[in-house]
Amino acid sequence: MITLPVFNTLLLVMALTAVVVFISLHFVSAGYGMMYTRRWGPSVDNRLGWVMMEAPVFIAMCFLWSWSPRQWDIAPLVIFCLFQAHYFQRSFIFPLLIKGKSRMPLSIILMGVLFNLINALMQGGWIFYLSPEGMYSPEWLCSPQFIVGTIIFIAGMAINIHSDHIIRHLRRPGDTRHYIPRGGMFRYVSSANYFGEFVEWTGFAILTWSWAGAVFALWTFANLAPRARRINRRYAEDFGEEFSRLNLRAIIPFVY
Repeated sequence: MITLPVFNTLLLVMALTAVVVFISLHFVSAGYGMMYTRRWGPSVDNRLGWVMMEAPVFIAMCFLWSWSPRQWDIAPLVIFCLFQAHYFQRSFIFPLLIKGKSRMPLSIILMGVLFNLINALMQGGWIFYLSPEGMYSPEWLCSPQFIVGTIIFIAGMAINIHSDHIIRHLRRPGDTRHYIPRGGMFRYVSSANYFGEFVEWTGFAILTWSWAGAVFALWTFANLAPRARRINRRYAEDFGEEFSRLNLRAIIPFVY
């Protein structure tokens, strides 16, 4: 396992890279989902693409947990289960629910796999190996950070799953038209699924009270916020006044 100084350098590099990604994605749109384009190269079925991209972090975290001397310590185990709950849903349930015949570029998948493996190293490395001895004692589960963070994490996950459900059911079978998502947090933002994911990982940063979690939350915003703004503009172009009168922010209610 890497040493703490090297780990801290990794966190700093990842934080700075997140800022670069945030700026870059205002000029280059990641070509998947609504923004899919063949310019990103060869592609695979969207369902397979999500499994290929998300499953590696689930598997990597399992390995990091299984090799750790802290694997049966109750607090790290609970944190591990929360993390894995998201990625089990995202890797093995969410893809099965996707409708339609959309595609995902292999280049996007490979970039996602690279980030996910680094993120597994950041989160698993901190929780199971590099966090101070005794930080995640059983008492941590009763700490304000863990309680508040877990509530936020679960709320974010619920928003994310519910928003994805709304998006999947916008069309009836055979319908190819585009619709404005409505209901749930779509009352406040046009990308409520992204809002839910950002809330999730903000909660995780709080419940772990770690720089590793904070860097992941930063990356989540850096990756999703520019995309949410593009989707917001796309809705404005496609639906005109019908959308503009809703006065929806892109990803953070009333703010952004």
